[in-house]
Amino acid sequence: MAEIPRLSGRSDWIGLEFVERERTPSELMETGIRLYLAGLSLSTTVSELEKLGVERSRKAVHDWVHKADLQPATDVSPDHIALDETVIRINGQQFWLYAAVDPETNKFLHIRLFTTTTTALTKQFLQELREKHDLDDTVFLVDHAQHLAAALQRAGLRFQSVRHGNRNAVERVFREVKRRTSSFSYSFSHVEPATAESWLQAFAVW
Repeated sequence: MAEIPRLSGRSDWIGLEFVERERTPSELMETGIRLYLAGLSLSTTVSELEKLGVERSRKAVHDWVHKADLQPATDVSPDHIALDETVIRINGQQFWLYAAVDPETNKFLHIRLFTTTTTALTKQFLQELREKHDLDDTVFLVDHAQHLAAALQRAGLRFQSVRHGNRNAVERVFREVKRRTSSFSYSFSHVEPATAESWLQAFAVW
């Protein structure tokens, strides 16, 4: 198996509180979650677990990821946040993935999927972000999308319209999201939007 980042070191970013009568050792469940989020398919993840002496189905690994309910970090106070959205397709329908990224760490601070992109939905996203983080001294970095600037202004949050520099952080992480889902042609098939959003949140934590 090729070396994959984030497979060593601490795993306290993976919560297994959902485990009740799970017959798989917790350390191997964590390994399965890491392998899948790092880029392996469900089938390949199952094969790697078999090498470690655990035989589980693809559905079992899928359920581990979603039951773990991984969420981006909370309670941070970033100086800047890069804010943007990109298109994700689910069962042929277009959705908008909103993301807030700390450009100093490239870490997701909050993500959501919406069926469209409007000022009202952007305000909802910002309110959820504000409930998770201290934004009093934060400057948002956005492109020239008017609905982003309008929502930030109405929310009383500071922002700068920039095309390059630190705002590129969100573009970089969007490219990584799309690289990870490239086998789906930037789309998810045969899943509910809530399931796709759960996977994206787990991937954001990874």
